This record gives sequence, C-alpha cells and structure tokens, in this order.
Amino acid sequence: MTANKLYNVLFLCTGNSARSILAESLLNHWGHGKFRGFSAGSFPKGQVDPLAVELLQRMNLPAENLRSKSWHEFAAPGAPPLDFIFTVCDNAAGEVCPVWPGKPMTAHWGIADPAAVEGTDAEKAFAFRKALKQLETRIKLFTSLPIASLDSATLQARLREIGKSHTATEPA
Repeated sequence: MTANKLYNVLFLCTGNSARSILAESLLNHWGHGKFRGFSAGSFPKGQVDPLAVELLQRMNLPAENLRSKSWHEFAAPGAPPLDFIFTVCDNAAGEVCPVWPGKPMTAHWGIADPAAVEGTDAEKAFAFRKALKQLETRIKLFTSLPIASLDSATLQARLREIGKSHTATEPA
C-alpha cells in the first residue's frame, strides 16, 4: 500500500442502520482525506436509525447522505475498490460475504448493538454514545497506523488488535 493513497474502508453490519453508519461517519471525519468510509449491511433495514443520526448531528459529525444499503453494492462492477473491510457486529462476521475484488484486508471489530437496547430514552441514548465512543477509539487507532510502511502480516495483526481494544464505559 502506498503512502499517498486514499484508502477505501467498508464497515459491515447486518442491518446497516446504526453501528456501521456511525463508523462510516467517524472515519470520514477522522480520516483526514486519507480514508474514505462506506457502510453496508447483509440484510439492510432500509433506513438509518434516527438515534444514530441525532447523535452524529449532536457531535458535529457528518450525517448527511447516510443511507442503509446492501453490501452487494460494493461487490458490483463500478463500486469503489476496497482496501479494508471491518465487520462491526457479530452476525456479519460469521456470514458468507461476497467475493471482494482486490482482496481487501478484513478484521472483526464487534460492538454491542445500540439499536437493540430496550429501556428509557436515556438508556438508549447512552447505548448509542457508548457504541460511538468505542468505534471512535478504534478508528483513531486505525487512522494513526503507518499503513504504507507495514508488511501485510503486521498490518493484519494490528487490525485484529484494534478490534479487541476497549474503551471506558463513559460516553462522549
């Protein structure tokens, strides 16, 4: 991988309504023009969770043009060439994925599903903030990697380590 390359990163989840959407926005914010984030789902819900959009807007993160879409869009001819694919939910990590042109590097960065939280509005909001903070920590670690100077095995190991990193339970 070269030093001045724009790296395309796809975040996968089952519904593509919360975690992968948050990750797409975060990477496009923290990627500083070196990374471009996308998100998709194996069984997309067809709409972005309103709590995800509200949180992104409140945190001054990109929230426009986000949509729930199928991962098949990224395996089709004319799709952006992918350099990295990260699964952010347990379901997507175990599913059979399409064949990705160019064989991007992959890793699993599982995050608890904030959209599955039942309870008060405050408890739901807390779950979304916690997921955002965990993803933000991992994305900052990822964007700080010297990708161009790492060999494939070392880079793959670092990507897996990032997926195991935890953050404090206090939200942003």
